[in-house]
Amino acid sequence: MTSKPSVFVSRVIPDAGLSLLRENFDVTVWPHDRPPTRQELTACCQGKDALVCLLTEKVDAELLAAAPAVKIVANVAVGFDNLDVAAGTRAGVVMSNTPGVLDETTADLAFALLMASARRVVEADRLVRTGTWAGWGIMQYLGHDIHHATLGIVGLGRIGKAVARRAAGFAMNVLYADAAPAGEDVEKELRARFVPLKDLLRESDFVSLHVPLMEQTHHLIDASALKLMKKSAHLINTSRGPVVDEKALVDALNSGTIAGAGLDVYENEPMISSELLALPNVVLLPHIASASHATRGKMSEVAARNVIAFFNGGPLPTPLNPEAFKVRSAVS
Repeated sequence: MTSKPSVFVSRVIPDAGLSLLRENFDVTVWPHDRPPTRQELTACCQGKDALVCLLTEKVDAELLAAAPAVKIVANVAVGFDNLDVAAGTRAGVVMSNTPGVLDETTADLAFALLMASARRVVEADRLVRTGTWAGWGIMQYLGHDIHHATLGIVGLGRIGKAVARRAAGFAMNVLYADAAPAGEDVEKELRARFVPLKDLLRESDFVSLHVPLMEQTHHLIDASALKLMKKSAHLINTSRGPVVDEKALVDALNSGTIAGAGLDVYENEPMISSELLALPNVVLLPHIASASHATRGKMSEVAARNVIAFFNGGPLPTPLNPEAFKVRSAVS
């Protein structure tokens, strides 16, 4: 009897994916409610045919060399800056992610951060909880209107488009910046106008970031970018933390260069600077943009189906480097 392929799962994932994996493979799951250390991850991947990981696990040439039996790495995330895809291709290791299933849920949270920052929801909540609120006052917690304001979307991919559709319900004026215009049909549907990034920063009341983390987007929003924004503007980031220069953001929020920010991601996760934590005009969430029961379940299922498809010899639903199949075949 042929033994089943072995899979290491680097954290407990929703049962929608885990049950599929267990039905088809010999599965080992990291039992702790923390990411494995580099040494632990390397040890757990020894002799395994597949790795199902989260964005907290760095998968590079060194790890793949230390675990040569691994043939596929399935990332339970849409972003894959934790994966060295080129190294995977060179080693003949197929890699995959989970795009498409979290767009609407992430857009929901981006808009929640936008609204919470604009209307100072967290600050006001804190006051009520202290028991010191003395009653209604006409000058209490004045915020900024969302309706009819200008929303600047940086990166009009699937999530950016979903945010633009939500903006229509608030009669917002939508601008977007991207590597290239999205096309007339898309712009007409979303009522969005393509502008250079500098113009978007100058004109927007709210700037929402939806770009992948790569060399070109690292510190895309730095001190000079923040200085272009309105003093009444709010910055929303649900993409990746290093897209924003966190120190520059702290300075901008402290100095009144911008009015506020809503963040779900951070430059050095899970570490957050004490200066950022101390600011009253920023809403801070623990990277939960896709954290709904349904969406996280779908993400885990997509990851599992990529692994199943690989060992069944068929095309993967969402491969990052399908060319790795050819490399593996050539060296097999």
